[in-house]
Amino acid sequence: THVFYHTLIVEPAKSFDGDSKADGYNQVMTTIDEFNKITQTMYERGFVMVSLKDMATVVTDENGNHVMQRGEILLPPGKQPFVLSQDDVSYYHYMEGDGYARKLIVDENGDIKNEYVQDDGTVSVGDYDMVPLIDRFVEQHPDFSYRGAKGIVALTGYNGVLGYFTDNVYKTREDLDENQIKYLNENPDFDYDEEVAQAKKVAKAMHEDGWEFASHTWGHMNVGERSLEDLQVDTQKWLDYVKPIVEPVDT
Repeated sequence: THVFYHTLIVEPAKSFDGDSKADGYNQVMTTIDEFNKITQTMYERGFVMVSLKDMATVVTDENGNHVMQRGEILLPPGKQPFVLSQDDVSYYHYMEGDGYARKLIVDENGDIKNEYVQDDGTVSVGDYDMVPLIDRFVEQHPDFSYRGAKGIVALTGYNGVLGYFTDNVYKTREDLDENQIKYLNENPDFDYDEEVAQAKKVAKAMHEDGWEFASHTWGHMNVGERSLEDLQVDTQKWLDYVKPIVEPVDT
């Protein structure tokens, strides 16, 4: 079983305010309250998070070929494995002011948290999206995680990753879209290298705590509708600007 989410809604009134984005949010997003109820229900029904690497492994056969082999997952009776994932987790410009967190951070205790901007402009730190909410749930219910597995975060890159604006256009200031221009004009002290450094810090902490990363294509592409050439260009961008940030430091 595979269960996936998009970025969670913190304040539904801001997401469902009747503007042009509200219907889309209603179709594909989940509120924190809904997410917590789903997680609790799955736990009570015996679901346990597992890693794809436990489900299947690459082995070498007698001919020297690399082949996939079914993995072995050993759970007690009444338990059933599932894979958890979340798409995007980039906290795009277009979501600003719509009731979503703005980024993931590592707090003073080494825990993954979110920043959320309140109406008065103050920044609140807390569990405002899937990653910290699952971390807290597993702290209370360690048997919800098999061998320390958490979820898979499938990242794009055209704004950046994990709430940090790490795409190369923020560095070159070329080929910027309207939202990117607005953001940079409003943040004259923007430091690209510091954005990358902070994103790496968060990704490293997530890796160490059982989270894995995957590509959701750099440009959020519909793979079935794009040419091979488009996908090759997109993949190279993801490898250039996302993979160096989220891959483990020991690889």
